[in-house]
Amino acid sequence: MAGFAGLELRPELTAALAELGYEEPTPIQLAAIPVLLDGRDLLGQAATGTGKTAAFALPILERLGTGKRRREPMALVLVPTRELAIQVSQAVHRYGRRLGVKVLPIYGGQPIGRQLRDLDAGVDVVVATPGRAVDHINRGTLRLGSVEVVVLDEADEMLDMGFAEDLEAVFSQTPAESRQTVLFSATMPNRIDAIARRHLRDPARIRIADDTSQGAEGERVRHSAYLVQRAHKAAALGRILDAESPTAALVFCRTREIVDNLTETLAGRGYRAEALHGGMSQEQRDRVMGRLRSSTADLIVATDVAARGLDIEQLTHVVNFDVPSSVESYVHRMGRVGRAGREGVAITLAEPREHRMLKLIEKATKRRISIEKVPTVADLRARRLDMTLAAIREAILGEDLDHFRVVVESLSDEFDLVEVALGAVKLAHSATAGSGEDDQDIPEVRLPSGGQPAGGGKREFTKTRSERPRSAPSGGATRLYVGVGRDAGIRPQDLVGAIAGETSLSGRDVGAIEISARFSLVEVPESAADEVIEALRGTKIRGQRATVRRERF
Repeated sequence: MAGFAGLELRPELTAALAELGYEEPTPIQLAAIPVLLDGRDLLGQAATGTGKTAAFALPILERLGTGKRRREPMALVLVPTRELAIQVSQAVHRYGRRLGVKVLPIYGGQPIGRQLRDLDAGVDVVVATPGRAVDHINRGTLRLGSVEVVVLDEADEMLDMGFAEDLEAVFSQTPAESRQTVLFSATMPNRIDAIARRHLRDPARIRIADDTSQGAEGERVRHSAYLVQRAHKAAALGRILDAESPTAALVFCRTREIVDNLTETLAGRGYRAEALHGGMSQEQRDRVMGRLRSSTADLIVATDVAARGLDIEQLTHVVNFDVPSSVESYVHRMGRVGRAGREGVAITLAEPREHRMLKLIEKATKRRISIEKVPTVADLRARRLDMTLAAIREAILGEDLDHFRVVVESLSDEFDLVEVALGAVKLAHSATAGSGEDDQDIPEVRLPSGGQPAGGGKREFTKTRSERPRSAPSGGATRLYVGVGRDAGIRPQDLVGAIAGETSLSGRDVGAIEISARFSLVEVPESAADEVIEALRGTKIRGQRATVRRERF
């Protein structure tokens, strides 16, 4: 049977889905809904944007039906972020509005008084972040003794965010023998299996291949990468965005500091850019999302944690300003674009040393990432002329030109009509060209035939010389103090790799290295000391931030 009718859902649900424009179930919905309607527990693996919300929401609503409402919730959905709580709550409300379903999102940052009143009045479905759910449980305002369905959505994200203890606390308050438990996750690390073994009873296991990596859906997303030296990444991103002209873009950065600096840089190029990271208050985050949804902002620069749970309908581009640390992270990020049949663009800015990571991502996702050239000054000028041409063509096809006819007729007495047109085009072009055109091309990064980045090759690592006396270096070198050592698992090659990867120095430029329990000393050329200090302060060594300064004798 075609469409949702084949899933044997009650008419109120199929009618609501038809009104929302849903025609065919997605693969995860086709696989999960019959299992959940049979009452079985489910362990599902599917990437972001594959339709998981409807996959668990529709069976909950089918079970809820039109029966008598109770004061305690029938279903509890746990999600990692405030944004996802709101989105899931809205979706459940839309699907179940013909059933009169009462849905309540509870999360931090919202006045708790309203949540208390709604819980006291009675709700059918609670969608909560784990921390706020535990808060209400401890207050005695969220009673789960009668809950029939518990859903963990984006379970891997919740574990990554440190909610493992909160999840256990929630499960302890639910009826273990009678509840139906549903767990959805984009990845299946061992921690997810451990939760499934403890809390799911003989679950059906469903795994849906990621649509961004293969198949018809994947064809709607164009994957590309640009190899750029670190010093030129911000300028290169501006060039790329100028050429791409996204309707709305989400740019991922590794740290809050990079987010703030890049947002300022892009705003200086005329983009309506907004920062989004964990250092912002909930009120600030709400304002940013409001500006994007109202189209008063068209570019969000965010960290991974801050962007979790975001679902931006008008999103056309996702950009990795920093290459993701794992294939799973790349899939998560790229899964936000190309949804619901829309086309999208996935862009990654990679430093030469990160070229191998791009190959790993290609292999794992089975999607080709084409290596593109950063637009040149000539490319940008041609692009801007094309935009001017399109704007003028649109104006000519409009119906409100007569008002300007007197201007043209007046000027035609003094100038040739072609000259008048050229002057008008110049003014129109100046208006669309932004604050000024770049006048220098960004250096091109070339890869040798062997596939290694330029300047690469096998590095020779300096051995640790912990017995060397600490004396002032000589001969144009200086010694730097790095605040991580043996206790953090630091090895000489870690320091050499960080310096060679983040600066203009090669491994051969690094001198003697001493590694103690809690710190390390490394010799570098005096002329490059400031560059090395700045670079190491902005990166992680074996996953850790370190204090970096000149050694104090």
